[in-house]
Amino acid sequence: MKVLSSTSELFPFIKTGGLADVTGALPKALGAFGVEVKTVLPGYPQVMPLLSDNPPLVVFNDLFGERAALHHVSAEGLDLFVIDAPALFDRSGGPYVDARGIDYPDNWKRFASLSLVTAEIANGLLPGWGPDIVHTHDWQSALASVYMRQAGCSTPVVLTVHNLAFQGQYPAYLLGSLGLSPNAYTIDCLEYYGDLSYLKGGLMTADAITTVSPTYAREVLTPKYGMGLQGVLRKRVGSLRGVVNGIDQDIWNPETDHHLPVNYGVHDIGSKFANRMPLLKRFKLDTDDGPVFAAISRLTWQKGIDILVEVSGEIVSRGGKLIVLGRGERSIEEALVATAACFPGRMAVELGYCEADAHLIHAGSDIVVQPSRFEPCGLTQLYALRYGTIPVVSRTGGLAETIIDANDAAISAGVATGFQFDPVDGSGLRDGIHRAYDAWRIPSIWRRLQKQAMQADFSWQRSAGQYAELYLELQKRHVRTEQRLVVA
Repeated sequence: MKVLSSTSELFPFIKTGGLADVTGALPKALGAFGVEVKTVLPGYPQVMPLLSDNPPLVVFNDLFGERAALHHVSAEGLDLFVIDAPALFDRSGGPYVDARGIDYPDNWKRFASLSLVTAEIANGLLPGWGPDIVHTHDWQSALASVYMRQAGCSTPVVLTVHNLAFQGQYPAYLLGSLGLSPNAYTIDCLEYYGDLSYLKGGLMTADAITTVSPTYAREVLTPKYGMGLQGVLRKRVGSLRGVVNGIDQDIWNPETDHHLPVNYGVHDIGSKFANRMPLLKRFKLDTDDGPVFAAISRLTWQKGIDILVEVSGEIVSRGGKLIVLGRGERSIEEALVATAACFPGRMAVELGYCEADAHLIHAGSDIVVQPSRFEPCGLTQLYALRYGTIPVVSRTGGLAETIIDANDAAISAGVATGFQFDPVDGSGLRDGIHRAYDAWRIPSIWRRLQKQAMQADFSWQRSAGQYAELYLELQKRHVRTEQRLVVA
């Protein structure tokens, strides 16, 4: 089976969050199920060196007013179609925002081009190759199914919603510039409170919709988590399902991780401690024996990092240390930096993301904190489990689904892997931190938690199998439909 994936991020080439990890790992895992994946990716500066002297497959003289080309390349075990469009993607900032953290004003056009090229490949752009299934991810490529249906292309489409909060909402007057028919501007397609929503268009035209955990698939049907699209999702509920994300266990493996000063595994977990001192020196923190807490996250309201700011003093007052790695909302970044300045040697904030630092933090810290107000799945807690670092998470979405709370019954049964807290506010997080700290003080309980965490299986095998089954189901349905049309 041939699948065309379309994404704005792909690890290890371009990453701002979990989307890149998923779209980078899933194609490899699907190979075991006989699924061949080719991924359409914008030609960001980080991606273009992969092309070398490869000649283009296709040249576009007018891709939303810009000259562009499509290249094919294989790298890091991934098969890529790269859109070489310097006017659209050759930017010095990130994939979505400039160096000041401000959205590029032409994002509507940049990611419409990703969707349009995806749609054209699905509709036969490349002689000799065409997909059985198109798999789009989030709003940045969700418009592909709208373009496909407008062109009469009936290839089945799966749309995965990694985070419903980001919807690709733009003024309605752009419809003509997008090359879309006025028929697309309806309540059953792109129209969204007088604007266009790329994500809504994808939700209405995809054959199947997945979220990144079954819990989140239920939550998005409610006003609290539906972000204004709960009505649309309730209308499509028969096509909606949740598939828990996995992690790439080759990349996130403490036994072989080249980023670590000392490798270790579940059978020699004591060696994990050897990574503690290099971590503390890297972030210029005191080297006493208190527990090391960490947060690796987008620094946003959604992720609850403002709540972490509120309780950081409590972590320090109980003898702990706190490391925060990430980038996000300016006000939260400033609050974190100001708070860290009040606790020299006890709290460190690194604004940005470094893959090597993320691996070292998981290995060298004791506890990862994730106070998200909502969380479709979350990957940080899965990486933490793999490294024997115990998560403290809010009871929501994929966090509640992947972490087994260390209550008395779960500890006695030998299944606990972390600490959940509720409500998602300062008092709830304080309670979660206190419970984790109390467990950390009893070495026998803590070691048991670490081993149970490291033995939890969140590889991609099961989840990739679910996607392969979904693809096959859609393919069979598509063939039956085509056969009925021929007979008619």
